[in-house]
Amino acid sequence: MSEAPHGAPIKTPGQLIAAVIAGFGVPVAIIILLAVYVNNSTRTGAGTDIEQSVAERVAPAAQVDICDANAPRVYKTGEEVFKAVCSTCHASGAAGAPKFGDSGAWAPRISEGYDTLLHNALNGKGAMPVRGGTNPDDYSDFEIARAVVYMANHGGASFQEPAQPKPGEAASASAAAAAPAGASGASGDNAQAAAAVAALASVPQTAAAPAAGGADSTQAGKALYTQVCQACHAAGVLGAPKFGDKEAWAPRLKDSMDTVYNYALHGKGAMPAKGGSNASDADVKAAVDYMVNASK
Repeated sequence: MSEAPHGAPIKTPGQLIAAVIAGFGVPVAIIILLAVYVNNSTRTGAGTDIEQSVAERVAPAAQVDICDANAPRVYKTGEEVFKAVCSTCHASGAAGAPKFGDSGAWAPRISEGYDTLLHNALNGKGAMPVRGGTNPDDYSDFEIARAVVYMANHGGASFQEPAQPKPGEAASASAAAAAPAGASGASGDNAQAAAAVAALASVPQTAAAPAAGGADSTQAGKALYTQVCQACHAAGVLGAPKFGDKEAWAPRLKDSMDTVYNYALHGKGAMPAKGGSNASDADVKAAVDYMVNASK
């Protein structure tokens, strides 16, 4: 029994040409498609974006953001300042900070009054740094005051929102000038204390020449009292003994003058070191002498 002969698949010249074209064309087409795919795929390796790498390398080390100094400032809310700054410690109660919303932890602080809370926030207390570690360029006194009110009110207080500074008015003075009243605070005392904080914020920061002694020392002490000390001592706010009030000064004068000088030079309670000024030690002591002599 004979088998049928196998026939060749290519029987005509046209089929041969088609087979040759397919044999070369298909692989070439596949290679081209793979090359396009690889070239267009996302590459995340270092140095793959040459233009971006060059731009980053030739970029200047410092960048300058230009803004319109006359444009009205948009102040951050107390909640925004809390989330950006205060939450670092107050959200969890770290480093002894009263935890946000914990009325039991906030009660002793609230009982001290808004003015004390604001003073502590602006000047630091315990583990809390001055202004929460920020500076006036980052957040104004008004914005810090907003954060204080926001946290205190969520801890059980009922402080009023500080009044927003008017255009052209210093935010620090405006925040301090606001007289938010606590549940038991007197509006008159709050206004006096707020005015004192505002005055402290605007204390001249130029160093004065040391007092020479005698009449010059007396004049230097009076001048420093007028520029700095009277912010609190004239009205007797923030716990400061009132100028000329013998009864208020008597407990202080039970200590030696060196002790009184030390308080003035290094601060005590709500009073900052040197009243927040850069005056010389001699002038500070002269101001103390001027106030003490007025109380005798």
